[in-house]
Amino acid sequence: MRTLPKAAAASLLAIALPASAQQLSIATGGTGGVYYPIGGGFAEMINEHIEGAKATAEVTGASVENMGLIMRGDVDMALALADTVYQAYTGTDDFEGRQIENTRALASVYPNAVQLVTLADSDVESLSDLEGKRVSVGAPGSGTELNVRALLEANGMSYDDFTPQRLNFNETADAIRDGDIDAGFWSVGPPTSSIMNLATTRDIRVIGLSDEEVANARDEVEVFAPYQLQEGLYEGMDEAVQTIGIPNVLVVNSDMDEELAYQLTQLLFENTDELIAVHPAANDTTVEFTMASTPVPLHPGAIRYFEEVDADIPDRLRP
Repeated sequence: MRTLPKAAAASLLAIALPASAQQLSIATGGTGGVYYPIGGGFAEMINEHIEGAKATAEVTGASVENMGLIMRGDVDMALALADTVYQAYTGTDDFEGRQIENTRALASVYPNAVQLVTLADSDVESLSDLEGKRVSVGAPGSGTELNVRALLEANGMSYDDFTPQRLNFNETADAIRDGDIDAGFWSVGPPTSSIMNLATTRDIRVIGLSDEEVANARDEVEVFAPYQLQEGLYEGMDEAVQTIGIPNVLVVNSDMDEELAYQLTQLLFENTDELIAVHPAANDTTVEFTMASTPVPLHPGAIRYFEEVDADIPDRLRP
């Protein structure tokens, strides 16, 4: 669907935006992950293509924090992991008692991969080898930490089995490099800059998950899916590694103006190549991926765009 006709794109400049659209904010994550460049790239696209709009990407603690920002109306858009988005929308798990019913999606942008990294000479070669180690489980309030907790619990482990460190992506890479921790988790679109930088200074090993561990995780979290990290993804990675993947969703508040939501969705899908130029994770930004992977209803403005391009919209994505 990426090659959809672009005749309608010119209309982006012809339609006056509502006053609320003049200044837009996009909640992303830390600078060492993919959310920040993807969010920054989309902000640049908005500034370039939507007349009168000025967008900025905000550094945040990622998924969990971002859903709170959407709930309070403190940002206009946010990137968040599908499981976090679903929990927020349904008021389950970490969002029990604080349901965010006004969550709506514009798109699923790309899948994250849970990546467990250690140094090549480490004795950590499997998930169970984390026992007794110092392990980064992601920044507080991040989707990485939610994913790690679910993965561990599904496989009979918990934070009690090791010494957890709540570090962001750059801090995790630095701590592995300096020997301050034994291993660290990333839940992020591969390849990610902080792991790439670590691999240029130290020999690393990416730890794979067994078929059983993947199956257990999928039983625990319905949005988990098998995912292969390809050979050569990072320097010194000489074989593919099996893990799990989770879609990343571009979410908004249901109160967003319908015309604005329509234009943002149109911009994303009809100028995807500009986002791919920022980060290769956007190769998965397709209408098909959104239809298959989005865990919450779409905003009516997004639905309007998808109907125009004859997308097969599942009933579950209609509010």
